[in-house]
Amino acid sequence: MKAACVYLSLGSNLGDRLGNLNAAQLALYPEIQVTQASSIYETEPWGLKEQPAFLNQVLRAETWLAPQALLSDLKHIEVKLGRVPSVRYGPRLIDIDILLYDDLILELAGLSIPHPQLHRRAFVLVPLADLASGLRHPYLGKTVAELLAAVDCSGIQPYQ
Repeated sequence: MKAACVYLSLGSNLGDRLGNLNAAQLALYPEIQVTQASSIYETEPWGLKEQPAFLNQVLRAETWLAPQALLSDLKHIEVKLGRVPSVRYGPRLIDIDILLYDDLILELAGLSIPHPQLHRRAFVLVPLADLASGLRHPYLGKTVAELLAAVDCSGIQPYQ
């Protein structure tokens, strides 16, 4: 059995945003081994607009964890790094989402792969395109580049 290729989205808009992204990436090892990281982008908030701007990044990684175990690990890392429950789409120290897990299509309570909002979120598609613009969405059949061309990217800027 080979390791699964996963794409994870990291976001932070509270405290030391860049430090939070770096701490999250370091906390993934050894269960989740990062093989590539996108550039970091500063993005306008999505969903709840009255909050600070986010820093967003996408990581390509390999893991032996099953999808549910991966989600559990990611939620544990978020709490370990200081995330506390808040309003939906509200400000947060760190947010780690599973975007893709190989070419798996999975619908469980609390876990949908691919991420159900992936194709609508420029703040995820822009950094994902850095790593895999030709990757096909397993359900929609479109490439990341095609999905990106269909969304408004005006609120996204490279960070430093």
